[in-house]
Amino acid sequence: MTSQVSSPAEQADEAVVGEQRKEAGAKDVRRLDRVIIRFAGDSGDGMQLTGDRFTSETASFGNDLSTLPNFPAEIRAPAGTLPGVSSFQLHFADHDILTPGDAPNVLVAMNPAALKANIADLPRGAEIIVNTDEFTKRAMQKVGYAASPLEDGSLDGYSLHPVPLTTLTVEALKDFDLSRKEAERSKNMFALGLLSWMYHRPTEGTEKFLRTKFASKPEIAEANLAAFRAGWNFGETTEDFAVSYEIAPATKAFPVGTYRNISGNLALSYGLVAASRQADLPLFLGSYPITPASDILHELSKHKNFGVRTFQAEDEIAGIGAALGAAFGGSLAVTTTSGPGVALKSETIGLAVSLELPLLVIDIQRGGPSTGLPTKTEQADLLQAMFGRNGEAPVPIVAPCTPADCFDAALEAARIALTYRTPVMLLSDGYLANGSEPWRIPELDELPDLSVQFAQGPNHTLDDGTEVFWPYKRDPQTLARPWAVPGTPGLEHRIGGIEKEDGSGNISYAPANHDFMVRIRQAKIDGIDVPDLDVDDPHEARTLVLGWGSTYGPITAAVRRLRTAGESIAQAHLRHLNPFPRNLGAVLKAYDKVVIPEMNLGQLATLIRAKYLVDAHSYNQVNGMPFKAEQLATALKEAIDG
Repeated sequence: MTSQVSSPAEQADEAVVGEQRKEAGAKDVRRLDRVIIRFAGDSGDGMQLTGDRFTSETASFGNDLSTLPNFPAEIRAPAGTLPGVSSFQLHFADHDILTPGDAPNVLVAMNPAALKANIADLPRGAEIIVNTDEFTKRAMQKVGYAASPLEDGSLDGYSLHPVPLTTLTVEALKDFDLSRKEAERSKNMFALGLLSWMYHRPTEGTEKFLRTKFASKPEIAEANLAAFRAGWNFGETTEDFAVSYEIAPATKAFPVGTYRNISGNLALSYGLVAASRQADLPLFLGSYPITPASDILHELSKHKNFGVRTFQAEDEIAGIGAALGAAFGGSLAVTTTSGPGVALKSETIGLAVSLELPLLVIDIQRGGPSTGLPTKTEQADLLQAMFGRNGEAPVPIVAPCTPADCFDAALEAARIALTYRTPVMLLSDGYLANGSEPWRIPELDELPDLSVQFAQGPNHTLDDGTEVFWPYKRDPQTLARPWAVPGTPGLEHRIGGIEKEDGSGNISYAPANHDFMVRIRQAKIDGIDVPDLDVDDPHEARTLVLGWGSTYGPITAAVRRLRTAGESIAQAHLRHLNPFPRNLGAVLKAYDKVVIPEMNLGQLATLIRAKYLVDAHSYNQVNGMPFKAEQLATALKEAIDG
């Protein structure tokens, strides 16, 4: 995702732009504290690119923001159909926000399908900008409109702006040597220009982006620029848009620093590179492309200058096999996938548990089971991460809570893997992976020291006085075994999936030894040092809402609404799901009610009930979309009153 780097101090200066526009133009300029915009059209209409560009300019202006891309699984879904609608929602504000917003204030609908698929989400009074050129009889019949919704009165409760986007774009590009079909492709840039005028977004970044993107095709670059400027000028001159809007930079929402807009997958990629540098180890990614994790492979392949090596394998099993081999060879090893890929990788994850080598397994969760919903979000892999292997094969689990937090979660997963010599599961999801928000770029001295020491020589003395290397002689504090890089003289040892003898690492079928090894591996995971759970409870509430992963934003927004309304409710959010924070049991027992919202059928709630014997109440959703704040606020109010 293309993004702009800026700091709040610099962004504050741009707040004067609106005042200058007021003095120079005749149109009314209204100030808002926030707005939610949704771009919607066919999957070939460039809605994701349009949303990305609007987001980047919004980030450069200094607003706080949160995004929700939503697109079909098909590469090119049937044009003009409801399943083929692609959308991009952006919530931006002059204050701290946490979600992409519940309901759009503005919908840009490029065709009848986009209108019909999204109209139910709009509140009355919302603005609708429609591309009238696409409202042909055939296109409307395809989605079930018997009459034109632009003329039958069904949209009377909204502020409707009918705009012939296609015609205006083609007219703006008539002097270019382009076919009509080629010219029509730029209508998304016309729409972007119009919305950029309406909300006073900067334009320089988009112009630079278009020239760079189409550097090898300067005619196409200039055509897109012309369409973008035509959209801006249309907003400036048409009588249909009498008002434009200002949303000031969110200067009070951010600590001082340098910021950029970042998506979850990009933040994860940067976190992995930072972890490898802090550990002074080469980074190896063994991966097989799968939605929504592929962007990590794409991004890391660009960073060979940081010692990153990426391997696109022929399948999921080969990807993790290569990664585990790289871990054995002394690399910070990573494999990325989604739920179906985790199922295929499970045997090798078990092998990594047996070998006790550091390995990061990153699962960008999506709707399941099986192939499921490739482009929709879900949190339904928690129990798979916890138990989805044969035998007793415990694995630590870490879950980021926001797109920007994916950076820190990657560093934390690397810390655990390297310190305790274990595979670690990192559970992100499609909502975090594709969504974005401002991220403060950390200073180098803020990053943790992840340096490791490889085994260098003998570490055990036999009864006869001989000094030998024992590959399973453990650190008394962490219970981690030595990390012996192959090729180091005197450190030769066996590897493989068959049970090892404690200490020596020789193959052992002894019942007592197996019992010991199973228990010591579990004790190593149970003993991982994780921070205590923080609880936000300013009013000594009796109800606690407990979350994990990407539910953080909607839960926090819902809690804020309830507290503003005078309700008392506590909130806590888990990053570490195995092992749980040591104070979790005491936290849970301090409240009369515990509510756990999850985008699954209650997987964390199942673990909480089993481990702590707490009657946790589940609130669940598995429709491929994140929770809405109002929805959660209603459910939590019922829990408080119940």
